[in-house]
Amino acid sequence: MNDLQKALGDISSIRKQMARTTEFRGYGSATLATTSVFAILAAILQKFWVQDPAGQIQTYLGIWISTAILSAVLTGAQMYARSRRIHSALSDEMIRMAVEQFLPSVGAGLLLTIVLLYYVPIDSWMLPGMWQVIFSLGVFSSCRFLPKPMIAAGVWYLLTGLACIATAGNQALSPWAMGIPFAVGQLLVAAILLFNTAEDCE
Repeated sequence: MNDLQKALGDISSIRKQMARTTEFRGYGSATLATTSVFAILAAILQKFWVQDPAGQIQTYLGIWISTAILSAVLTGAQMYARSRRIHSALSDEMIRMAVEQFLPSVGAGLLLTIVLLYYVPIDSWMLPGMWQVIFSLGVFSSCRFLPKPMIAAGVWYLLTGLACIATAGNQALSPWAMGIPFAVGQLLVAAILLFNTAEDCE
């Protein structure tokens, strides 16, 4: 029985090692391009529905958090199906690894939002820039198992986040302060995947 347990443990370790050294191809370019459309639609919705973002911060957050959740659900569902097809026996390990790379960023973004909203609401204008900076860290963290050019997407989100913070004040809550960076960023990610993976079909 001990020998069997040891063998199973060795197999599990080998699978984890293989997953760490294999390029993750669970993200599909078309799905990520679709999330850029979500960003533009959210920006348009904000433009016509939220005239005063600073005074309607709850509605502002509702639009962008809902957009983030919708994008995550779509990406996650497609990632699961695609990984099952492409990575086969390694799919569970590959999916777990991909999720683990982004979880710290998601957690940090959520906690930062709560802290700013409830303790320093006057500084809520910083949220769009901080979200982009935090998202860039998630992208950088994932670069080790994605195509090398993906670092460009991380740099894009980092620079747009810093630029958003540099604008200061309520201008940072403009619909395009979120819409343009995420629309262009997700299209960049989609293009990198399209041209740098062996299989780009959905």
